[in-house]
Amino acid sequence: MKKIVSVFGVALCLCQMAMAQAQDSTEQKIEAALQLDYRTEAERARDRNRRPARALAFMGLEDDMKVFEFGPGGGWYTRILAPVLKDKGELIVGYPEEWLTDLGELRTAPQYENVREVDMAMGWDEDELVYTFEEIDFESSKLDMFLNIRNYHNLSEDDRAAFNKAVFKALKRGGTFVVIDHTRRHMQPDDYENWRREDPVKVLAEIQAAGFEFEKFSDMFYRPDDTLEYEVGRKTVTGNTDRFFFVFKKP
Repeated sequence: MKKIVSVFGVALCLCQMAMAQAQDSTEQKIEAALQLDYRTEAERARDRNRRPARALAFMGLEDDMKVFEFGPGGGWYTRILAPVLKDKGELIVGYPEEWLTDLGELRTAPQYENVREVDMAMGWDEDELVYTFEEIDFESSKLDMFLNIRNYHNLSEDDRAAFNKAVFKALKRGGTFVVIDHTRRHMQPDDYENWRREDPVKVLAEIQAAGFEFEKFSDMFYRPDDTLEYEVGRKTVTGNTDRFFFVFKKP
């Protein structure tokens, strides 16, 4: 009996060690990515506010995941995710082809060579200040993680339900949907000052209506001195906006 218990204890210890090593591997890759030369000084300057290592750890990122990043913009997160997922996982970025050019020289970097690009059929409504979609197709299935970072506010009321359902379809069971965005006061109507902010209560309701389970939230981007009154690009606000950080799971 003692021998059986001993063998079980050794096996459990080895399993825990393997899990710890896997976690360390991902954390080490994130830290290494943050030090890469292709990250500009302007990008590095935002690390203190955006806390990428801590944020990615909270999301549950692992280096063998299949991850979709919607709306990569200039590639702030892409430059970190691409090298972390390059060898064992997969990074997919979704945007119209002409907008992906904003990634610039990153697209020719060795770290980016395994990134898959999805040319999405979407545009921009200058009057309403929202995305327009011909269709919402992420050209992916069985994703481990879907990232919508500071882009949820760009979805129109009409498109949100379809977008969230498309994310649900693209994820595997147990996959996670991560949403980070600038906070708006609950039930505050649209105006010019808050068009790049979003009501977190509405986001919770809309995403759960698509079938997701709310898993957790983080207050790491809580900013008590953001009064939620002003447009996020104002000099008095930019870089110090209050942001909600939600993680949902596909059951």
